Amino acid sequence: MPLRYPALPRNYLSMEALTAQINLTEAELKLLQTLVYQECGMYFDERRAHFLKDRLQRRLKACQLDSFYNYYRLLTSREGKAEMAVLLENLTVNETSFFRNKPQLDLLQKSVLDELLRRKQERRDWTMRVWSAGCSSGQEAYSVAILICDALAYYYLRNPLPFDMPSPKPLIPPPWKLEILASDISYASLRSGAEGQYTDAQMEPVDYTSRLRYFEKMGEKYAVKQPLKDMVQFDFHNLKTEFLPRRNDIILCRNVMIYFDEAEQKRLIEKFYHCLNPGGYLFVGHAESLFGLSTKFKMIHENNGTAYQRIEVGV
Repeated sequence: MPLRYPALPRNYLSMEALTAQINLTEAELKLLQTLVYQECGMYFDERRAHFLKDRLQRRLKACQLDSFYNYYRLLTSREGKAEMAVLLENLTVNETSFFRNKPQLDLLQKSVLDELLRRKQERRDWTMRVWSAGCSSGQEAYSVAILICDALAYYYLRNPLPFDMPSPKPLIPPPWKLEILASDISYASLRSGAEGQYTDAQMEPVDYTSRLRYFEKMGEKYAVKQPLKDMVQFDFHNLKTEFLPRRNDIILCRNVMIYFDEAEQKRLIEKFYHCLNPGGYLFVGHAESLFGLSTKFKMIHENNGTAYQRIEVGV
């Protein structure tokens, strides 16, 4: 359904005016920075002001408005919720790929998952919950699903189940259940992830064996096979809110905190602490760190891969 905007006939831009740049005062820029920060926690300091201005110019032209005042009035109106979502989508750089930051994912598969599987089996807890926060177009969530399927297969080669496996062999052996939530602030990215179709260029990091097992060729694209697709649920989440998914064993929030200032980063890490199960793991971006932001996590570092494990208070 097309977006509907308040009628502003006197300010409607002609085709000639659409190419003109609209001057933005420092006060107006500050107002927009504050509005975006209040809405989702993203902070645009002086270094990124040019990027913010550029995205604003694009939205002014798309909405055919001739002033910041009229755009701000739209964003803060009852009818402006859809436009606010589009603006926030334009402010994020949805860059992702399959198996991004391999040392970190090696740590996840070879150490973290092995420890989690062993601990859960001892407690007869057969559910694994993973949250990919800021999932973009889904490659991270599907990569983790593949790693967990492979880790379970390898685990039961060394520790056979006390019963015969059903045929055909499922990706997740019973009684295990895998739940992966992939969330983002971009509806377009969520639609792309839920569709689960990727080009040859996007599939470049995926090895031949994984392509055969988890994907099928459909025309010029590769589609995620349904059994893997069923493990991942895509949903909208704004990390600014307090209502975030709980009881996770693993949270991946990689290259998201770079959008936040220190105060918002501390609030987000505190939320992640409460969203993790005891002993759960948090993965952040390669250039991100919890140093100076929280004392509630223990850093784990192996072969250039880094993760943070939740520390239990009083233990």
